[in-house]
Amino acid sequence: MYRIKRILRRIFTPITIIFIPHTNKRPVRLKLPSIGIILLLLAWISFTAYILAVGVTTRQYYEIKKRLDFYKEQFNDLRTTIMTLKKEETRFKRLFSLETKEEILENLDTSDYGSIDIELLKKQIEKTMETVGEIKDYLRQQRDIYFATPIGMPVDKGYISSSFGWRKHPKNGKRLFHSGVDVAAWPGTPVRATADGIVSFAGWSGGSGKLIVIEHGFGYTTCYAHNRKIVVKVGQKVKRGDIIAYVGSTGNTTGPHVHYEVWVDKKPVNPKPFLRRKGAG
Repeated sequence: MYRIKRILRRIFTPITIIFIPHTNKRPVRLKLPSIGIILLLLAWISFTAYILAVGVTTRQYYEIKKRLDFYKEQFNDLRTTIMTLKKEETRFKRLFSLETKEEILENLDTSDYGSIDIELLKKQIEKTMETVGEIKDYLRQQRDIYFATPIGMPVDKGYISSSFGWRKHPKNGKRLFHSGVDVAAWPGTPVRATADGIVSFAGWSGGSGKLIVIEHGFGYTTCYAHNRKIVVKVGQKVKRGDIIAYVGSTGNTTGPHVHYEVWVDKKPVNPKPFLRRKGAG
């Protein structure tokens, strides 16, 4: 009890901040409790991180929009070219449907006949085909990135019982870094892959119990620990939403849950932003 009082006394110990103006005015003194300054600092850091995240997302959106606008313009050019070709095809079919040479020459419209530059048209078609190839490659890459990005919770109807970051270990009480999130769920609940990938590990791993690791490409890796039963094997390809295991409490745990980690470029990151997206199931 005494220890708690000492901690509370330290937290609420006032700190005086003095503002000294460059004029002859008197200094301004401001007293704030220590906890107030800490909360203000944390709020400022959170706001700065949010602004940076929004800025990156906005920049990516405008880059994709700019590229899609360019592709739209190319398709409009292609549509105009196709319409011109169809128009000329119809005219030639009508012209050659006449029976005699004299009828053909009489109906030949020379004022419009030279309106198409065949060489220029060939170059435009070649350019359009190259653009179509670029569009396919770009969309294919965006599709691959989407399916390789972890999305949603690894279990249905689970809840986060322990977050990412520093915490007291629930068993030994030591302050340790928690490199993922714990998603509590009923024993036997299906555990699902949150992105397409290939299983790189499936088996027992000490305190993690029955562990599954999936490589997704583009720098993404996900880990699922403490499973009761594993239903995939190393080298197996999985799709987002596929059942890979069932919830258990193997290894060093205090109850049934999935310890879920997301790694980007071989480093663990906070899975929370990935959990907020559309579910894996």
